[in-house]
Amino acid sequence: MLIGEYIHTIDEKNRVSMPAKFRKELGKKIIITPGLGNCLFIFTNKEWEKVSKKLSDSDADLSFLKADQRNFNRYIFGRAAEVEIDSIGRILIPDFLKDRIGLKSSVALIGVKDRVEIWNDKAWSENKAVVEKQAEQLAEKLGGEGK
Repeated sequence: MLIGEYIHTIDEKNRVSMPAKFRKELGKKIIITPGLGNCLFIFTNKEWEKVSKKLSDSDADLSFLKADQRNFNRYIFGRAAEVEIDSIGRILIPDFLKDRIGLKSSVALIGVKDRVEIWNDKAWSENKAVVEKQAEQLAEKLGGEGK
């Protein structure tokens, strides 16, 4: 399971060192794609296959018949990149993904069970502060309380 929060720097070649705990789970090749909420998602190939399957309508996969699904699939698949983790645990973040969320010199790597999220460290701090204030209400809402 991918868990934890790590702040790492981006080197001059757009490489970020993945935490050792994440490397064990991720393997040698990963998929980086635009995420939701101003971050990037990193999936293992196995998890990416699950995501792909869930984004198709059925075994026949006629998802291309629905406009919303076509548009979301373009967003998630069209901007995805397969990336290798190098021998010392670094990944290269493609410029188009780096620019999408305004990555500069420091990133937050967040383990979220089945994926890693990459955030601009300042945006992550702001998001985290908002969510921490809402944690109890979110827990009640997700737990079915307060209906």
